[in-house]
Amino acid sequence: MLIKRPSDVLPSEITPEHIYARRRELMKAAAAGSILAATGGLVSGNAGAQGGGLQKLAGVKKSPYSTVEQANTYKQITTYNNFYEFGTDKDDPARYADKLKVSPWTVVIEGEVKKPRTVGIEELLKLPLEERVYRLRCVEAWSMVIPWVGFEFRELAKLVEPTGNAKFVEFVTAYQPETMPGVRLPVLEWPYVEALRLDEAMHPLTIMAVGLYGEVLPNQSGAPVRLVVPWKYGFKSGKSIVRIRFVEKQPKTAWEKAAPHEYGFYSNVNPDVDHPRWSQRREKRLPSFFATRDTVIFNGYGGEVASLYAGMDLKKNF
Repeated sequence: MLIKRPSDVLPSEITPEHIYARRRELMKAAAAGSILAATGGLVSGNAGAQGGGLQKLAGVKKSPYSTVEQANTYKQITTYNNFYEFGTDKDDPARYADKLKVSPWTVVIEGEVKKPRTVGIEELLKLPLEERVYRLRCVEAWSMVIPWVGFEFRELAKLVEPTGNAKFVEFVTAYQPETMPGVRLPVLEWPYVEALRLDEAMHPLTIMAVGLYGEVLPNQSGAPVRLVVPWKYGFKSGKSIVRIRFVEKQPKTAWEKAAPHEYGFYSNVNPDVDHPRWSQRREKRLPSFFATRDTVIFNGYGGEVASLYAGMDLKKNF
């Protein structure tokens, strides 16, 4: 049986057939990769050195959880995105997300909590902010290193005090048909829903990102607040979150509903669990077009999170 390498995967094979539409990314990535490689596309992850000219975030501390790997450039991070609400091509979010309405913005926190409440983005920005340079590994076999600014999810949980019945956390993202052209298509069930087990959400590596390179998030990166879980595939990090529910039963996530045989609830980075249509053993670190890196279990964060899954069959619970 022929096992395809990530660099051999056709764009039409990256997502289920009912989702595939207008993919041009291989040709674009090849061109971008050759140009960026020639110009030395990667730079040091210095938040003060780059940005998109957006509002600077104050009081941001450096985090000891950051990787020492070089960060991708601001342009690379903000022009190659998965944000299907704005289209399935990697450049669609940068082209269309400027229309996203991000002000005013509130997040409803409810469910199995003692103090349900609605918080505005202004209040969220007052929580302890840190710059965390995290690796991002996408199920499509590409990866980046991104200097997020955010706060630990457990800081948000403190505001509402989860009850003993809370076992999972569900994240619901914005649904704006008037600004999001992608939701007019039957790509996924909208609004996009993601979820974590409570102990995963409360792990100190799990953050709610509100910034990038020291500035507020650009729209295409999930403004004004998004989830970031660095040991899971990138689609677990819901963007533009408007509702958080603490629940007792395991929720069904958007990708589970769309293709349950391909996208499991846990979605941990695991080189030993192939996608049904391609191998996950290697990855390409953008802007490179070639899969030259070995994929590492839990995206390299195994020392911090492996204990969460002690005794679990990680192939069954993929």
